[in-house]
Amino acid sequence: MAFGSFDGKEGSHTVSEINMVPLIDVMLVLLVIFMITAPLLTHSIKIDIPQASAEQVKPEVKSIDLAVDAHGLLFWNEQPVRMDQLTQRFSQEAQANPQPRVRIRADLNTRYEVLAQIMGDARLAGLKQLGFVTRPPVAPTGK
Repeated sequence: MAFGSFDGKEGSHTVSEINMVPLIDVMLVLLVIFMITAPLLTHSIKIDIPQASAEQVKPEVKSIDLAVDAHGLLFWNEQPVRMDQLTQRFSQEAQANPQPRVRIRADLNTRYEVLAQIMGDARLAGLKQLGFVTRPPVAPTGK
């Protein structure tokens, strides 16, 4: 499709019209495709599906609250426990199905080494759900 020539003749001029024939061809092809596929999209099969009346029973997942104070003392569900007993308890709880959630509540001044030891023992015992309990920030009062 030439728009003009380089020969410099004064009779030659630039064609400034859009050739509509290819556009019309494409539109007709699309129209035919949509006319053929549209009835196929509305076809459906009527079936009578049974209705279920019972809800699915979800097992109750128990949680273990493990508190650590600023001095490194441990409390398993509000009962004092030593660090060497913690590994044994983690191993017992890891065998349960479903596994309980371990929620660690640590004091602000608890040493990181204590928390790392607790998390490492829980992971080695096979516990998969481990989380921290924090206090939400106090919202500033707008005046």
